[in-house]
Amino acid sequence: MSLGGMRCLVTGAGGFLGRTIVCQLLAEKDSLAEIRLLDKTISDEVLQDFEKVKSNTLLTVIQGDIRDVALLETAVPGVSLVIHTACIIDTRGLVDRQTLWDVNVRGTQLLLEACLRNDVQYFIYTSSIEVTGPNNRGDPIYGGNEDTLYLMTHGLPYAEAKREAEKCVLELDGLPLKRGDSFVTCALRSMYIYGEGSTFLLGHLDESILNNNVFLRLSRKEAIVNPVYVGNIAWAHIQVAKAMRNPTKVKEVRGRFYYISDDSPHTSYSDFNYELTKELGFGVEPKPVMPITLLYYYALFLEIVSLLLKPFFKYVPSINRFLVILLNTPFSFSYKKAQRDFNYTPRYSWEEAKQRTSQWIADITPLREAHLKRKAT
Repeated sequence: MSLGGMRCLVTGAGGFLGRTIVCQLLAEKDSLAEIRLLDKTISDEVLQDFEKVKSNTLLTVIQGDIRDVALLETAVPGVSLVIHTACIIDTRGLVDRQTLWDVNVRGTQLLLEACLRNDVQYFIYTSSIEVTGPNNRGDPIYGGNEDTLYLMTHGLPYAEAKREAEKCVLELDGLPLKRGDSFVTCALRSMYIYGEGSTFLLGHLDESILNNNVFLRLSRKEAIVNPVYVGNIAWAHIQVAKAMRNPTKVKEVRGRFYYISDDSPHTSYSDFNYELTKELGFGVEPKPVMPITLLYYYALFLEIVSLLLKPFFKYVPSINRFLVILLNTPFSFSYKKAQRDFNYTPRYSWEEAKQRTSQWIADITPLREAHLKRKAT
């Protein structure tokens, strides 16, 4: 099923995942009529990336806040597909709980309401593996799927907000629209996303440069996870959008969530960074910086210090208990259900994903070294 002729709104279009989705939509054989790009800011660099993709599709830039109802009323009318990637990602507590909730939950609700008012038929929500866990006991999952039961026990604001937003999206599936159709929704739970342009990967790279090109080990080797390449999670959005338009497939995907991974190696977060950079001369510490139990209580100590300092100034620890658990819990999932229900197959092999990411790291490393040297002086 083709997306040709559709009008699509992509929120978070200037972000790491959003820009990749837009590039893939532009590269579709059958051109879309229009792609509307909604984000608070969209850089000239991102727009240049879009221009490099030769396409007849009209691009419309809409800059503003997802919580602005008037803005949404200019962005949504005439659209038939919304891909909602915009959110605040925060695992360290850099953003206050209310702002996180307002953007990630209330912003999603306002967008859903605008879609229903304007007869938008298809809505895809970019969810997160953290909707599932890991929980605060660090209970592992090996090769889980959409039917895997898991007791979620931590109250990290980011995870709570993503879980509530996903619930709002999926509960509205099937609502009648004015023209007689019904609202079709779906959520894709992504693993940790890597690839060219990843700010998380950039942060780890900076740490390693400051450590003589050796990655700090914060995760034990046994804490197996399965990251996903940005080009593959973007491709999953394109594939499920096509399934939504297919009368024989839509009943399989509507109102459901899917775990999206690929064939990247199952390894710990620390070892995965090494896999991407070892051919560039980077290393990884053989052991965690301290025993994991001690690291957990060290993180707790930092959280207490942060709480005591709160009346005076904001101190955000570089590590917290949730991150210690996240980095040290085996937590991997299969993409087989997505493969069965909407023919998702990774667009990029592990070898190609690694080559693309490693080349990006090689290109930016001299710039990062120079930047860090300037900061030090």
